[in-house]
Amino acid sequence: MLSLLKSIKKRDPAANNYLEVIFFYPGLHALLIYKLANILWKLKLTFFAKTISYIARMLTGIEIHPAAKIGKHLFIDHGHGVVIGETSAIGNNVLIYHGVTLGGTSLNKGKRHPTIEDEVIIGAGAKILGPILIGKGARVGANAVVTKDVASFDTVMGSPAKSVKKYNKITNKKFTAYGTPTDIDYETNK
Repeated sequence: MLSLLKSIKKRDPAANNYLEVIFFYPGLHALLIYKLANILWKLKLTFFAKTISYIARMLTGIEIHPAAKIGKHLFIDHGHGVVIGETSAIGNNVLIYHGVTLGGTSLNKGKRHPTIEDEVIIGAGAKILGPILIGKGARVGANAVVTKDVASFDTVMGSPAKSVKKYNKITNKKFTAYGTPTDIDYETNK
């Protein structure tokens, strides 16, 4: 729990202290409730898992299906309107802003939601749809609509989402809030 609090405080300049994060961050509350719902889901107590999940959605405005797979240190900033579908898989150190949908595009019972690898930032309002892969360190810009795989360390923006820049963690030390690059010349895309 302490490592999760530290990771949230590190990625949110508005977090003044851990007490604020514990009491005022709905993304943290949704994740903690999801963990309980996920345990119930794994125990095949699906009705109770969905009940807990429903209560979390009512309290936080964040909908996380109890069967979703979530790695360490997911940070859902602001949170309201986030939807994480049943077969979604999220890696470690992922940052998701408000209004993001990790949704399905079919009614098939198999894998129908996205897989998000480690250290991805997903901007506010982005829609990532279908059983696609968002590669490690990728950035998805605010309001992007993504229906195709995104390569590792790539930045995509727009509807439909298109690559605008490769992200280099070593040379680009700037934080890319909302998944939007802060140093792009939009004339040359460099």
